[in-house]
Amino acid sequence: MNYYVYMLKSEGKKRVTYVGYTNNLKQRIILHNLGKGAKFTRGRKWMLIYKEKFNSKKEAISREYYIKNNRALREKIIKKYS
Repeated sequence: MNYYVYMLKSEGKKRVTYVGYTNNLKQRIILHNLGKGAKFTRGRKWMLIYKEKFNSKKEAISREYYIKNNRALREKIIKKYS
């Protein structure tokens, strides 16, 4: 089974990003936009700006953690892909 690490950018006045992982990327983005994703994402509309594919859940979780905690990398991804 494949897993994805993804970055979403909110639409609207205050633009924020969210990093997560999933094994069903399309369904996960739909859930975020319906307000049924992570608590942080509720009340916003989201656009996918970045994704990476992994063969294991462990790899995806590790990469998600790395991106979330590396502000410089996160800013680089935002500038390059949005």
